[in-house]
Amino acid sequence: MSDLRTGGSVLPITRWGTPVMHAKTRPVTSFDNQLHQLVKDMFATMAAAEGVGLAATQVGIDLAIFVYDCPDADHQRHVGVVCNPVVTLPEGKDRHLDKADEGCLSLPGAYEALARPDNAICRGVDAYGDEVEVIGTGLLARCLQHETDHLNGTVFGDRLPARSRKKLYRQHEELADLYPDDWPVSPRLPDEDDSDDSDD
Repeated sequence: MSDLRTGGSVLPITRWGTPVMHAKTRPVTSFDNQLHQLVKDMFATMAAAEGVGLAATQVGIDLAIFVYDCPDADHQRHVGVVCNPVVTLPEGKDRHLDKADEGCLSLPGAYEALARPDNAICRGVDAYGDEVEVIGTGLLARCLQHETDHLNGTVFGDRLPARSRKKLYRQHEELADLYPDDWPVSPRLPDEDDSDDSDD
């Protein structure tokens, strides 16, 4: 797997409103060099955008695959690929919601609080077709749910009440000019509020 984390090219990130972002994806059936190159490109794009997860729809591809590089509740880093993911969420007394700010690389600059279960199990196959299971807690649980949603044609704004969704879009529109159309191929523009003495 580690050989798929490097050697990719940064791709433009597809924005909300583009049809591929709002439709269910096709299952991955060929685990070939073309898929492996897509995985490399997705890792490169996710890193350039400073994200923790990226679905294929976010680079304009309607395939059921996502990559992630994300910490869990214990701050342990998890990195991987899941094709054809299915997420299982806890039920009953095991179900605990965590309300936290959520954002999306396909609506850059905007965040809104969304309650999601704080645990998730994601099952699928890796980039070679081998079965994989990812147990997520904390941010990783949120990431697994967010990326699998993408592959089912759901953006997290779809899960927000109308008022919160409007607030999210308003926040994005205020910052949209800072993100070139081909971002992160072209970097985010500096905000006039950005200062040279900001923390690293």
